[in-house]
Amino acid sequence: MGVEKLEMEDTDCTLMEKGKKPPVSKSPNRYEAVLQPCLAEIVGTMFFVFIGCVSVIEDVPAAGRLQPALVHGLAVAVMVAVMDKISGSHFNPPFTIGIYLCGGIELTMVGFYLVSQLIGGVLGAGMAKMMTPVERYNNATGAAFDILKSESQLAKAIFGEVAMTCMVTMVVLLVAVNGKTKTPMAPFLVGCTVTINILAGGSVSGTCLNPARAFGPAVMTNYWTYHWVYWVGPIGGGVVAAVLVRLILGDNKLRIIMKS
Repeated sequence: MGVEKLEMEDTDCTLMEKGKKPPVSKSPNRYEAVLQPCLAEIVGTMFFVFIGCVSVIEDVPAAGRLQPALVHGLAVAVMVAVMDKISGSHFNPPFTIGIYLCGGIELTMVGFYLVSQLIGGVLGAGMAKMMTPVERYNNATGAAFDILKSESQLAKAIFGEVAMTCMVTMVVLLVAVNGKTKTPMAPFLVGCTVTINILAGGSVSGTCLNPARAFGPAVMTNYWTYHWVYWVGPIGGGVVAAVLVRLILGDNKLRIIMKS
């Protein structure tokens, strides 16, 4: 890379001596820099929520949590892989917040991404409602998170959402943002983390980890009981993950302390 840079500098000098301007590298146009990433977030979140909701609504009782866990995890892996070069494949507000806190996205884009993810969540939940039989849809409350029935469950559910979202967000930050640990296996690792979290904690909180995933079905079914848990828990977990990376796990560029 150093040789290429020197050759480019020599070429620029030669062109200047001949009275010609060196070629200017083209930056992404406004569509690819702003609008396309937002559209990718809408589309990616839409299909993730759609597939996730259908897996819950059409869940075979004998499969237990295995079917939704595998479907959500594989959907994440696929959508992250295909959309990565367009938007970074966030599809989840805690991911966007954590990536921003680690310097991976500009503040001006954070709001656009969050709104796009919520729009995608509503569209995905609407697609699931259109596709599934009315009786099954109603029995599953449209795949909204209706597992919490009393205040006695709240503390464990909130802790579970914080801890599990922290884990998956930490994985995202380490495999996609932190220079020392970046890997092409990021989609696979993030998908696996989603799967194991659902298998482990599904009976405690439903393992949302994503406010957009909770918001879409809630809008479609008008089911808002303890809905705030699926905002407070995941966003709290995303912030904790960013703090861990910034203070302890990040490379010398990301860490804000102990640089020497």
